[in-house]
Amino acid sequence: MSASPQQRQRVSVLGSTGSIGVNTLDVLARHPERYEVFALSAMSRVDELAAQCLQWRPRFAVMPEAAKAAELRRVLREQGSQTEVLDGAAALAEIAAHPDVDAVMAAIVGAAGLAPCLAAARAGKRLLLANKEAIVVGGALFMQAVEQGGAMLLPVDSEHSAIFQCLPEDPSTWAQRIDHIVLTASGGPFRQRDPASLADVTPEQAVAHPNWVMGRKISVDSATMMNKALEVIEARWLFHLRPEQIKVVIHPQSIIHSMVVCRDRSVLAQLGTPDMRVPIAYALSFPERVESGAEQLDFLAKPTLTFEDADERRFPGLHLSWQALRAAEGSTAVLNAANEEAVAAFLERRLRFDHIYRVNRQSLEELHPEAGECASVEGLLALDARARRHAQALIAELSA
Repeated sequence: MSASPQQRQRVSVLGSTGSIGVNTLDVLARHPERYEVFALSAMSRVDELAAQCLQWRPRFAVMPEAAKAAELRRVLREQGSQTEVLDGAAALAEIAAHPDVDAVMAAIVGAAGLAPCLAAARAGKRLLLANKEAIVVGGALFMQAVEQGGAMLLPVDSEHSAIFQCLPEDPSTWAQRIDHIVLTASGGPFRQRDPASLADVTPEQAVAHPNWVMGRKISVDSATMMNKALEVIEARWLFHLRPEQIKVVIHPQSIIHSMVVCRDRSVLAQLGTPDMRVPIAYALSFPERVESGAEQLDFLAKPTLTFEDADERRFPGLHLSWQALRAAEGSTAVLNAANEEAVAAFLERRLRFDHIYRVNRQSLEELHPEAGECASVEGLLALDARARRHAQALIAELSA
């Protein structure tokens, strides 16, 4: 029997105009009897957010910048929309923690997603985590908020969703089963390129991922393997693992999304086509499964699955993750902030591609978190700002 409208899950989609947000709305559209959109947010794409509001008729729409919000408000008013437009960072937290919200898709890129993710966690929401930076920056504070708020934390990154799907529903049994996990990585567009030639890489080349359709920032992270570095850090918190229990292997076909190696040496893997709608649909419907819209995996079309070493010479950025996890608390926030600044500078053609790693490594080695900075959102954001200033100074030196 179909669920009645009163039983539908009300969903806030944070970052609705990005690739994860668009895919989330695609999945929601396939199940109107199960879900309704409560709120949408976007950073800067007024026209796209306006079109989404006219289609989905959410109660709220949020844009952090007041000028962008005013423009959206005008457009929607002219179209007769009843959606209320809010602005400011506090509004993002409001639509994430609103009493009428059941589930929150956290797809805001970068550290900007930390505060609304914490708000949703403290309010006990079903939190669909696509914003890995929130847990990379927040670490223990974020996981404490999840536990204290009674939130249901569901990973949306394909790799972490794969691990989650391979494990029992009861997290208390995980430690008894897991020897280690293996996160797979495509290797990005420069997997076979001579590392010495990477100085000439352009933004257009870096965002041309061979398997996945993603936003510009995450595409560059995939090309440097910093995306995988952040996933290593995220996995440490999501699955309560020691750094040495997390391995990475290059798997160019992106069919096996990740694996759990059990204590008895059994290996559990989750396979599928490279389509983000699969982990999105799983997180939305867990513990059930619903149609995602993804194509069925054809084993005959992909008869060969190969694996390669994620060696440090070719992928040095990846190995900064273990260095950060073993350093002082807050070091992962420093690494994330430096990387965001470096990638932004590269996309603006102010920094060479191969210098992204240099900025990240030097920031991690030179900037040391202070005692107590990780105990509050304010402290973490202050550390984030301090790390960004440090990275910006390094970028200026390298660009001179």
